[in-house]
Amino acid sequence: MTRLDFTSHRLCVHAALSVGATVELTREQTNYLVNVLRLGEDARLLVFNGRDGEWRAALAPQGKKSAALRIEAQTRRQEFLPDLDYLFAPLKHARLDYMAQKAVEMGARRLRPVLTRRTQASRVNLERLRANAIEAAEQCGIIALAEVMAEEKLERALADWPADRLLIFCDEAAEIANPVAALRTAGAGFTKFAVLIGPEGGFDESERALLARIAPVVRLSLGPRVLRADTAAVAALALVQTVLGDWRG
Repeated sequence: MTRLDFTSHRLCVHAALSVGATVELTREQTNYLVNVLRLGEDARLLVFNGRDGEWRAALAPQGKKSAALRIEAQTRRQEFLPDLDYLFAPLKHARLDYMAQKAVEMGARRLRPVLTRRTQASRVNLERLRANAIEAAEQCGIIALAEVMAEEKLERALADWPADRLLIFCDEAAEIANPVAALRTAGAGFTKFAVLIGPEGGFDESERALLARIAPVVRLSLGPRVLRADTAAVAALALVQTVLGDWRG
């Protein structure tokens, strides 16, 4: 594994990256680097776009409101996340921010908000969700960007569920058993996974009936204590990455 550089500032950009390229920064990025961090001419930082790997770049300020980066050399080739979808009932404001950030840190490839009968928030600010995903990647050395998908009703998300993607349904009503053993048995032979975390009030009976008809699916207990949805996200994704994902080494 490549040793990560956590001493340099990291920035996500949309432009293509290659040796000698010049990348114009947004006004927000310029303000952050030049006015907040007070970086000057030729300051070095790391940049990525989720497609071309990670690169060393030099800052070229053009006043207080504009700046560019000169791309110098690649530091890491592009890496890819496990094929792991994270389906979740949206929470409100700060807790949703936290959930999105932690899901990205845990290596989710797609963030998929689903609306259930008891979902707290009926609308999702997708731009804010994307901003949280990018911020988490910048801070944690991740160079593969999680895809943020538009919210959809749970019934629509589960319709025509693909037979090659194991749905891991975190269910507080499931029998308490060894979750590692349950995942190891259910996940044998699969390379695509999805974790589903419900709303604070849980799924209603019609939703449970719908989930019972999905295949392939495994109901997973997260232990003897009822967890908040944002805590359950961290616990479930850690379990899945340990048993089935890229924590296995």
